[in-house]
Amino acid sequence: MKNKSKISNSVYEEALLIRRVEDTFLEIFSEGKLNGTVHTCSGQEFSALSISSNMDKGDYIFSNHRCHGHYIAHTGDVKGLISELMGKKSGACGGIGSSQHLFNGNFYSNGIQGGIVPVAAGVALAEKQKNSGKIVVVFIGDGTLGEGVVYETMNIASLLNLPLHIVCENNMYAQSTSIKNNLAGNILDRPKAFGIKTFHSNTWDLEELFVNAKKSITHARTNQPAFHLIDTYRLNHHSKSDDKRDEKEVKKYIKKDTLNIYLEKNPKLHKSMLNKIEGVISNCIDELDSHKELSVESYIDQNYIEDTNERVVTRINSFFHENMGKDKDLYFIGEDVLSPYGGAFKVAENLSAKYPNNVISTPISEGAISGIVNGMALAGLKPYLEIMFGDFITLAMDQIINHASKFHHMYNKQISCPVVIRTPMGGGRGYGPTHSQTMDKFLVGIDNVTVIALNSVMDPKKIYQNIYENEKHPVIVIENKVDYGRFCGRQKLNYFTIEQSTHLYPVVKCSPKIDIPELTMVTYGGISQDVIDSVYDIFKEVDLVPEIIILSKISPLDIQPVLDSLNITKRLIVIEEGGKDFGIGAEIVAQVVDNMGSEIIFAKRIGALPFPIPSSESLENYVLPNTTLAKDIFREVS
Repeated sequence: MKNKSKISNSVYEEALLIRRVEDTFLEIFSEGKLNGTVHTCSGQEFSALSISSNMDKGDYIFSNHRCHGHYIAHTGDVKGLISELMGKKSGACGGIGSSQHLFNGNFYSNGIQGGIVPVAAGVALAEKQKNSGKIVVVFIGDGTLGEGVVYETMNIASLLNLPLHIVCENNMYAQSTSIKNNLAGNILDRPKAFGIKTFHSNTWDLEELFVNAKKSITHARTNQPAFHLIDTYRLNHHSKSDDKRDEKEVKKYIKKDTLNIYLEKNPKLHKSMLNKIEGVISNCIDELDSHKELSVESYIDQNYIEDTNERVVTRINSFFHENMGKDKDLYFIGEDVLSPYGGAFKVAENLSAKYPNNVISTPISEGAISGIVNGMALAGLKPYLEIMFGDFITLAMDQIINHASKFHHMYNKQISCPVVIRTPMGGGRGYGPTHSQTMDKFLVGIDNVTVIALNSVMDPKKIYQNIYENEKHPVIVIENKVDYGRFCGRQKLNYFTIEQSTHLYPVVKCSPKIDIPELTMVTYGGISQDVIDSVYDIFKEVDLVPEIIILSKISPLDIQPVLDSLNITKRLIVIEEGGKDFGIGAEIVAQVVDNMGSEIIFAKRIGALPFPIPSSESLENYVLPNTTLAKDIFREVS
């Protein structure tokens, strides 16, 4: 190593602090004081220190499962880290996140490989839009380079000139698999292919490492992404005690390790540093032993839960026009959303012409852009992401399930991710198997995520306004493609009254004016209009007076309006456009049975047949329930 004197003793002391904290985690794990798992970064400490020492206050770090060194280098919060891994209330995230899931100020980590990269890019985009001068550093490992979302994000970061700094710590192993067995080609050729400037260092030449860290961070601060490859080696096993590497290889790197060499050459200084560090760690452990874990009550929230003369798509578009004019933090993001095109279904019509800085058109990269909007939301912006067709939301599921939905509780309620993902679903337009599905049953039941299904009976603009004004957590909004062209507002139906509740996300009840209802029909989304249009035919077929309950919020589910109707009718039909097996209707029926049991005369579900939705009009009509509702209900009731 060249010019060792240029690296101060304090840097070595910080490295020793990180290493001893990591050793302590392994020790207290064996004593039963640490729950879960732990991935130590021993041997990689100088990677964290070189980057962090060149960052400014307010810059962000996003990290991964091997995050302790990054956390200590960036925050200095040794006690909060130890407390977190011991599962204590006083931990950085109240003991909820533990080893892999940390939050403190502008530091975030998550154990999902690759998924944090687009989130970091979203924060970088937000800071660029604010002209804050802040950068975002995201640490990945060589194993993460197998994830496609990393490359999607590199592409977008380069296209948008984001202040994003990707640090790839290449310790030559993905868990127990050598890099030579799972990574083809040259690492640096990958970011270069996207026009990203690259830097290459290692943890055995500290002078070059710190110099390149400064250069790469300076580059990122010019609103140009940087990729810094740091070759290193972890001296401990991947996690706890699962090391299958060759012992000779490990011993070679232990001997080569920069910190070990320094400590051997400075024994007195080493002893002094070690005594000081051991005192800090020991005092932390002694104090934290008596700390309590977070209570169940603290963790689990106890709050259980006009007519228009315009088309549905116009009302949604109007929401964005009105609110973008008042709120510079509101963003519309999606594929092909710029004017004059305005998106596949014209929800974004004229938005970019009027608000060019707040409408961002992206490549076809659902996984990456869903992560990017998560990051924008974490940074305080209000992003609304359009997934062009609901069928494509499967590509965003990792970001919904493992990131957006978890941030709030994983980080002990210190942060929220109020991202809104909106997408059109449903058949009836002949688009075929991959552009006609109703995917709602794959989206409901996700912790901390509200799912709304719009319909043409209620004003979608008011629902979006309620989301905008009230939601602090992720929301998914399902819009029906056929509904886009329908006029929305109060329906006129002879012999029936139509009332809308005052809920944040209203429930519509269509009740007979004179007769006592004998059949409760529950529906939601685009098929709601078809149910209303079929009400007289249904009565003729089944000879039962129906009452229709139309839900707008399908997750979490408020079953009470359904129970109120069933207390009178005792008969239930649930109608959904998607496949009924394991669907929304199944959950509604289950909750009804839980509450009413044997009081119910019957409970039935109607949904699409279990086949891919065909493009042919006659076949599509056969598979979907929209055109055969009365006969389907008669078959179920009889």
